[in-house]
Amino acid sequence: MKMSTSSPEAVKKLLENMQTDLRSLSMECKKKFPPVKEAAESGIVKIKTIAARNTDILAALKENSSEVVQPFLMGCGTKEPKITQLCLAAIQRLMSHEVVSEAAAGNIINMLWQLMENGLEELKLLQTVLVLLTTNTVVHDEVLSKAIVLCFRLHFTKDNITNNTAAATVRQVVTVVFERMVAEDERFKAELNGSSVSATDLCQLVNADAPYWLVGMTEMTRTFGLELLESVLNDFPGVFLQHQEFSFLLKERVCPLVIKLFSPNIKFRQGSSSAASPVPVEKPYFPICMRLLRVVSVLIKHFYSLLVTECEIFLSLLVKFLDGEKPQWLRAVAVESVHRLCVQPHLLRSFCQSYDMKQHSTKVFRDIVNALGSFIQSLFIVPNAGNAAAVSAPAGGPGAGGVSGNLTTQAAFEYRGTWIPLMTVSVQGSAKATYLEMLDKVEPPSIPEGYAMSVAFSALLDLVRGITTMIERELSAEEEAAAEFREAHPDQEWQPQPAHLVWEEMVNACWCGLLAALSLLLDASTDETATENILKAELTMASLCGRLGLVTPRDAFITAICKASLPPHYALTVLSSNAASLSSKAYSIQGQSVQIISPSSESHQQVVAVGQPLSAQPQGTVVLTAKNIQCMRTLLNLAHCHGAVLGTSWQLVLATLQHLVWILGLKPGVGGALKPGRAVEGPSTVLTTAVMTDLPVISNILSRLFESSQYLDDVSLHHLINALCSLSLEAMEMAYGNNKEPSLFAVAKLLETGLVNMDRIEILWRPLTGHLLEVCQHPNSRMREWGAEALTALIKAGLAFKHDPPLAQNQRLQLLLLNPLKELSNVLHADIRQKQLESVLQILQSQGDSLGPGWPLVLGVIGAIRNDQGESLIRTAFQCLQLVVTDFLPTMPCTCLQIVVDVAGSFGLQNQELNISLTSIGLLWNISDYFFQRGETITLELEREEEALQKQAQEKGETLNRPFHPAPPFDCLWLCLYAKLGELCVDPRPAVRKSAGQTLFSTIAAHGTLLQQPTWHIVVWKVLFHLLDCVRTSSTTADKEKIESGGGNILIHHSRDTAEKQWAETWVLTLAGVARIFNTRRYLLQQLGDFFEAWEVLLNHIQSAALSKNNEVSLAALKSFQEILQIVTPVKDSDKAGDALAAMGVPPVLIDPISASGPGRPLLRSDSLVERLTRYNGAELQAPPPGEESALEDSALWWSAWNTWYRTGTDSTRPPSGPAEKLSFIPSQPYLTALIQIFPALYQHIKANFSMEDLKKLGVILHGAVSVPISSDASPFILPSYTEAVLTSLQEAVLTALDVLQKAICVGPENLQVMYPAIFEQLLLFVEFSCKPPQYGRMETKHVANAKYNQIQLFAPAEWVALNYVPFAERSLEVVVDLYHKTACHKAVINEKVLQNIIKTLRMPLGLKYACPSESTWKLAVSSLLKVLSIGLPVARQHASSGKFDTMWPELANAFEDFLFTKSTPPDNLSIQEFQKNEAIDVEVVQLISTEILPFANFIPKDFVGQIMAMLNKGSIHSQSPSFTEAEIDVRMREEFSKVCFETLLQFSFSNKVSTPQEGYISRMALSVLLKRSQDVLRRYVEDERLSGRCPLPRQQVTEIIFVLKAISTLMDSLKKTQPENVDGNTWAQVIALYPTLVECITCSSSEVSSALKEALGPFKDFMQPPVSRVQNGES
Repeated sequence: MKMSTSSPEAVKKLLENMQTDLRSLSMECKKKFPPVKEAAESGIVKIKTIAARNTDILAALKENSSEVVQPFLMGCGTKEPKITQLCLAAIQRLMSHEVVSEAAAGNIINMLWQLMENGLEELKLLQTVLVLLTTNTVVHDEVLSKAIVLCFRLHFTKDNITNNTAAATVRQVVTVVFERMVAEDERFKAELNGSSVSATDLCQLVNADAPYWLVGMTEMTRTFGLELLESVLNDFPGVFLQHQEFSFLLKERVCPLVIKLFSPNIKFRQGSSSAASPVPVEKPYFPICMRLLRVVSVLIKHFYSLLVTECEIFLSLLVKFLDGEKPQWLRAVAVESVHRLCVQPHLLRSFCQSYDMKQHSTKVFRDIVNALGSFIQSLFIVPNAGNAAAVSAPAGGPGAGGVSGNLTTQAAFEYRGTWIPLMTVSVQGSAKATYLEMLDKVEPPSIPEGYAMSVAFSALLDLVRGITTMIERELSAEEEAAAEFREAHPDQEWQPQPAHLVWEEMVNACWCGLLAALSLLLDASTDETATENILKAELTMASLCGRLGLVTPRDAFITAICKASLPPHYALTVLSSNAASLSSKAYSIQGQSVQIISPSSESHQQVVAVGQPLSAQPQGTVVLTAKNIQCMRTLLNLAHCHGAVLGTSWQLVLATLQHLVWILGLKPGVGGALKPGRAVEGPSTVLTTAVMTDLPVISNILSRLFESSQYLDDVSLHHLINALCSLSLEAMEMAYGNNKEPSLFAVAKLLETGLVNMDRIEILWRPLTGHLLEVCQHPNSRMREWGAEALTALIKAGLAFKHDPPLAQNQRLQLLLLNPLKELSNVLHADIRQKQLESVLQILQSQGDSLGPGWPLVLGVIGAIRNDQGESLIRTAFQCLQLVVTDFLPTMPCTCLQIVVDVAGSFGLQNQELNISLTSIGLLWNISDYFFQRGETITLELEREEEALQKQAQEKGETLNRPFHPAPPFDCLWLCLYAKLGELCVDPRPAVRKSAGQTLFSTIAAHGTLLQQPTWHIVVWKVLFHLLDCVRTSSTTADKEKIESGGGNILIHHSRDTAEKQWAETWVLTLAGVARIFNTRRYLLQQLGDFFEAWEVLLNHIQSAALSKNNEVSLAALKSFQEILQIVTPVKDSDKAGDALAAMGVPPVLIDPISASGPGRPLLRSDSLVERLTRYNGAELQAPPPGEESALEDSALWWSAWNTWYRTGTDSTRPPSGPAEKLSFIPSQPYLTALIQIFPALYQHIKANFSMEDLKKLGVILHGAVSVPISSDASPFILPSYTEAVLTSLQEAVLTALDVLQKAICVGPENLQVMYPAIFEQLLLFVEFSCKPPQYGRMETKHVANAKYNQIQLFAPAEWVALNYVPFAERSLEVVVDLYHKTACHKAVINEKVLQNIIKTLRMPLGLKYACPSESTWKLAVSSLLKVLSIGLPVARQHASSGKFDTMWPELANAFEDFLFTKSTPPDNLSIQEFQKNEAIDVEVVQLISTEILPFANFIPKDFVGQIMAMLNKGSIHSQSPSFTEAEIDVRMREEFSKVCFETLLQFSFSNKVSTPQEGYISRMALSVLLKRSQDVLRRYVEDERLSGRCPLPRQQVTEIIFVLKAISTLMDSLKKTQPENVDGNTWAQVIALYPTLVECITCSSSEVSSALKEALGPFKDFMQPPVSRVQNGES
């Protein structure tokens, strides 16, 4: 009915229906059964009245139900089918509305019983009973039992349908009874009713005993009874468990019954004849046996806790049913029953607790598992009935070829020829049985082949799955609880719960059996899914054992999987040792032996790969099957998901994986991931496409496996690392001694593991890197290469990883990470070092900014270079260094800067690659620049560091030990830099020396200001002087052998082609650098205490360099000398070529070009020092404090310098003493020039104490210098072209030196003037060079003579050319004149007879005259003489009385004589103009005599005057040789000269103003000379005239005679005017004696002569009167 039974509509409908039913009934019974009809009609009335009177109609109906039902019961009694059906239907309707009272119910049951006994309407009956019992509880007790019996009785009718329906009804009724009981339990905890009794009765019936309660049962079968019993037990376990009566009943009745019924099965052995046993054994009966097992299953499942002992018996029986001797069907149902147990892990656990863990109990749980195992093994080993067919001729199998290895699609197991198909028996986790459900079968069914195996297989898998899931779930719960407990009580220890023991016992009990069965199945399995399941089972067991810490079983399961992954019989020691310990154990199961069967190799598997085994000795190939690969994947899975519990069995897993990877030919790639490689080991590796597609997956899983190591705890991670390390050690062992491809699996995986565990790298770093470092030293190159790859990749990753706290704050970790990088430096293999350096480069590029405290390590690695390492390594290392210097100096701690300097230095010193050495010097310069720019910050940081170190040192009681200790730390940094550069300055390679030297001096110059004053002391002594010593030593000992051009393609210039010459360059550079520092930092150095010592040492170096037998060095030494004296040298174009410093790129410090200074212009000292320093050094130099200037003049220093100069000069200009052949070394001109140029400036500082002694020393040097000849190959550059009269720079310098001296004397105090004569002496020596060049030792030299006379051949054979000394001598002469001009009156000049010396010196050129090497010489000599005399004669006259000039006069007279009447003849080519010019010079000399000498005759010695007069006389008479032609004679007669001489004579014949007798004496002398001369001329004329006849006389003779005649007339005039007493008697006599001669001339033919004669004769008339008387009378 749709609506609820109590709603008004439903009630109304019910009433209507009842009335309808009653009407129908009355209609039916009208004829045959009138009583029924009446009852029906009264029933209608009754219903209507009830309906009318009552509000609650249903309750009223129930009260009156007996009456209401009555008509229908009566209807049933008619036994008419139609009426009965109608009545039953009506009754059912009433019952379904619950309007039947107990009484009515009883009546209805009785009525039904009657119908049952009559066999009427059986199905309708059952239906009615059911409705009656199920709608409510009005039926109970006896009535109920009657109803149940009724159903039972109907069950055993012959009609099949009724039979079955009744069976169902019985089941339902029984159920209803029990349900009611449960309900009552809940409601009232009321008295128990029929359910308990009914259960007991069931046992009675099954046991074929009479029932207690179900009275009226006539028959009963055991099968049905067992079924009912099972359903009751299964559906209402609570009833039995809660009520003692029931529990008792179970123990006392049900169990004995079951055990009794089991007996035939136990005793029965298949195949034993019944005759053999005395008592005939009842054969096992399938339906009962099967139902018994079902009951047992239920009992065990629900009532295990009540029936512990009984269950032990049941289970033992169950195990026995699995025996091979039992019938097939029995084993099959037994297996199904076992399967049912296997899916209930909690039950299994209870078994374990109740039996296995009790002392004297059967090990039930273990037996079950082992029985399953034996069962499976027996199926393979014992070819039993079900299987024999498959062996002989597989009927239901895979077809005839099954055994011979055809691959079939059907899933099956195959082992040693036994082939068992695998069926799908049940969904996993539910034991859905087939045969246990065959309740309708009476005969045992035939069991299909493979069914038992399939069930057993499922049971096995379910068992594993169940146990492991349960234990793992509980384990996790326990771990969570433990974690919470630890959080709450961190100080207490967590006590593991007793459950642990149960779990361990369970695993210990079952693992052997499981392993045996699973290994066998795995070996036999041909189906991928089955294999997968088996592997999964092994895997879960392994993981569970691992979690429980059961090492042996864990390793056993893992070994099984490992073995299955590898080809059969594969020799892998790790596994075999493990397996041996297992296979020796045989597990006995109640007399049966379970052997762990060794795998068979004949399993017919698909081969998917062929490869080489990994072993030291080459072997054949091995084969991998699809199953191997599948197992491998399981292995990977195990390691991936359960790595945390593997512990020591990582060894097994990894060893196996390594071998598989090797066979499959996977090779490591970047980051350690394995990729399918080319078949490196030759063609033996063959992979099918199937496996090719699998490989990337496998390699991916492999990588993920190691990635997942990041989730392992520390201990597990260590296990993993240790395992990898020992694998790697094995691989290394194997790779020794051959260069075969090694197995890199372990190394690659160590790398992968490290990479993913960066966040806790500290805990595994040491073992990891320690091992990889060993790998890096392996002789096998591939192995090493990977070791290095792994190590460097790890270090790079470690540095790049974002650690927490970051590396910057975790110095320890950073150093830990970098340490292995440093350790790699100890490896000797170049490829490893290359890798190391490349990774350093990468680290710098990526993490350079954050290395912090790691810098010393990194720099140590970069600097760990040795010369034997080869270029490429050094080049890589150097790249790193360059990167550091260019990018990272600011980021590193300042304490590392010193290391940077050392490292850069070591690159400079390596000799593999010159360019790197040079570049590294450049880096040092960059570093110094950096120091300079960041000076302040570096200083602060270093000082802080220093304080900390100082403190530590004090605490330890040690002294602080660092290089250059007393200097402040920042200065030490500089000193280290300087020291390094100093080392490089003496490198064997010239280029390096040069570069280092320039850098060293530039850095000191540029940045020296940063140093503190005391540090300079170290710089000077430890750095600079130390360097100079080394260089000097190396230079003086250098090899003079010629170096052949290097390497064939490098040309070496001849100036550098010996080691000696190359060292010379270094020496030059070094000396110049040191000198420049002394110069620019003078005021700073002078404040150091030992400046004087330093100065001396420096001068000593300069001297030894200046005296070295190498032009370049010696010249440079002088330049340096000049520099430290702060001299400005004039730089002329001619010098620039030889300027070594400029050539070497050293800026010419303090050498300002000044216009070439002539001798008359002194060399200026440059502007003040301060200005110069500042100008040179830019703003860097602070001006020295006032008073510095004077300090610079410190005389000790200057005298020290003078001594050096003197020693150098003396040694270098001393001419060689030996014979010319031995000549070794002649100083060059530029050298000598420079030497001499030093003197003037030097002198400025020492003039105060400059003594005569010193002057003499100077003179020797000057003379020596000028005398040095020039080598002929240099002469064209130094000698002036011969037509010019130019001085060489050396000669100028010499004159300048003297000039400076004389100027100093000039302005100096009186006492200096004694030096003048010495200067004159020196100059006059030089003047002599004009006619007599100096000798240099015994050298043969060619002299350069006057170019006009004989052209010299430039490159004459002689090696040495003496200079053209003429210009020099002439210049010296000019200087002499000048000087004399100034000093003529000085006492010393007078006393030392300077004038006499000058004249004496001039006599030589004057006397030589035309024979002088150069014409200019004598002309200059004359003019000089004239100048000197014009100054000197007055002085001489002044001092006439002192006699100081007495010796001068004869000298002078001789000079005049030699010059005016020279012995040398004029050159033939002398032109008339020239001759006249020369004559004019002679005339000048005569004029000097007439103006300067003769007028002062009374102050001049008589002899001298006489000599002069004689000379004049000689000059005034023409002296000629007759050989001249007319024209020539005309000129050569020196007419003009004669005339002047004559006039002079005349002039001095007499004078009007005779003041002293002396004067008169001169006049007389002159007069007599004159008259004598006239007489001679006239006589000669007359003679010639007579001789010549008609020919006219030569022109000049006519002129001369005319001149004489004129002179006579002049003389006569003069005599007239003179007082007679002034005229000497002799004079008159001479005059008168002329007369006759004059008269003789009258005959001459020349008219000019005649007229002259006329004038001459005229005055004689005055002699015509006799003058005697007058004279006697004394009158005038």
